[in-house]
Amino acid sequence: MTEIDAKIDALVPAWLHLPDIAEMLDVEVTRVRQLVKEGQLIAVRRGENRTLQVPAAFLDGNKVVKGLAGTLTLLRDDHFTDEEMLEWLFTSDPSLPGTPAQALSENRGTEVKRRAQALAV
Repeated sequence: MTEIDAKIDALVPAWLHLPDIAEMLDVEVTRVRQLVKEGQLIAVRRGENRTLQVPAAFLDGNKVVKGLAGTLTLLRDDHFTDEEMLEWLFTSDPSLPGTPAQALSENRGTEVKRRAQALAV
């Protein structure tokens, strides 16, 4: 779990607390923590109480956005930190267009993964 700086915090439009995610996914909070531990979600400490929070863009109704876990794996393989992954996912990319996070939510995961793989070259 990462502490987040103001620059990255400002890039992410909305955040969710782990109990809220558990309710959305209809699972226990421990399962959400496991998703974070497994690298399928990124959680950071933020806010006055330093609570763990996940970008709201990582969820699509009652499921994790398709392609997110694979994209996070590619970025981790390139030695990105959680903070660097958040910055990359929420920074506008004119070639997409939009941010990689938006593209994932619009089911354009192949394009996002292609760009993530290109980072390694």
